[in-house]
Amino acid sequence: MSLQILEKNEIFYLNGEININTVNFFDSFFETVNHKKITLNIDKVIHIDKKGLEVLFKFMQNINKNNKIFVILGYGCKEIYDHFRQTNVA
Repeated sequence: MSLQILEKNEIFYLNGEININTVNFFDSFFETVNHKKITLNIDKVIHIDKKGLEVLFKFMQNINKNNKIFVILGYGCKEIYDHFRQTNVA
């Protein structure tokens, strides 16, 4: 399955899979976005692989480095929350 990204009211809705086949699309899409706050809704993310998690984490680090706000909303793909919970434990 592919990855679709739709924007509505400055919230980016991800639909599909974030994996080795879709991370380049993810990267290129968000290279052009210049918002102070990036909100991802992952309700419709059905799968994410290791490469997808790496790209998402790198994306979050770049946003934070540039003093922007990063928010993940939704109940999709539990692996995303598990990964961020593990990497943010001090």
